[in-house]
Parts: sequence; structure tokens; C-alpha cells
Amino acid sequence: MIGFESPGPGNTEAALDALEAALDRTGVTQVVVASTRGGTGLAAARRLAARGLRLVVVTHNVGFKEPGAVEMPAETRRELEELGARVHTGTMPLRSIGTAIRERQGYSQQDLVANTLRIFGQGIKVCVEIALMAADSGLVTPDDLLAVAGTGRGADTVVLLKPASSNRLFDLKVREIVAKPLDF
Repeated sequence: MIGFESPGPGNTEAALDALEAALDRTGVTQVVVASTRGGTGLAAARRLAARGLRLVVVTHNVGFKEPGAVEMPAETRRELEELGARVHTGTMPLRSIGTAIRERQGYSQQDLVANTLRIFGQGIKVCVEIALMAADSGLVTPDDLLAVAGTGRGADTVVLLKPASSNRLFDLKVREIVAKPLDF
């Protein structure tokens, strides 16, 4: 595992280097990247365009910051799509995962899963969440994928995982933490 001394966007290029090394090592053919405004998604799409991968860039839902607002500019979305990426804008399942918890544990605590994942770092939580979102929308297959996310802006976390749809949260498997901040 690559450990970054501190979280944040200053790790984006190194996280993408770690992603590419993991792609070469594992043979995984799907990648999901968290990118609210599109910068991290564009950096990944530009680096990965020639690889012929399934690349899904996941954004916040419409209205996340203010009613009706989309945080990713339309021209950024167009550029991502021209580079072969699929862009998914949808609801973050860890905000409403109570059903899965209730079915498995017999109780519900709205933020239990998100807060538990944050023990490992914000980027780990986001990697799991964007994999769930991409699976929910049918943009990835159930095969292993690499997820890229960060703490705030940029990328500082890369995780190899087996995705699952949010109603099957407990079928998602974290296979390897490729890179993450050590101090978060």
C-alpha cells in the first residue's frame, strides 16, 4: 500500500500513478472516479483514454449544494464523455442505507456505515459509495474494479473492490487498499 503523509488534492497525480500500477498488476478493466466538479475525472480520463477501460466518473446528485444546481459544468461533462468516460450523477446511497442495515442487523442508524468507513479515511468511504452508485446505475459489472476518491478535492485514495448494488451493500468486498492518506 502507498501511504500519503497527509490527505488532499496534492496527492492526485501520485494516486493516479498508483491506479495505473494497480491496473497493470491486476488486469482490472473498470474504474470509478469521484469527481464533483470534474477536475479529478478529467485527469483520470486523460491518462486512461488509450487503455480502453470502462471509466465511470461519479458526481454529487443534482441539488446537493443548492436546489436544482449541478456542480459539474456541462462542458466538463462533455469533455469526459468525449474521452470515453461515462458520467453518473445520482443519489449517494450511504445517506439512505437504512434498509440494508435493518435487513441485516435488525436496526437502522442512518450514518452508521458511512461513519464506520470513515474510520479508514474519507476516501475509503467515498470509494465504497461511488462503487455502489455505479453498480446501482448499471454502469459497471459485478467484476472487480478500482475506485479513486479523495479527502475533499482531488484524489488521495485508490481501492480495489468487488462492487455491489446498494441494496446488496454487504456483498461489496474491499479486496485491497492500494493507496490512502496515513494521517486523515
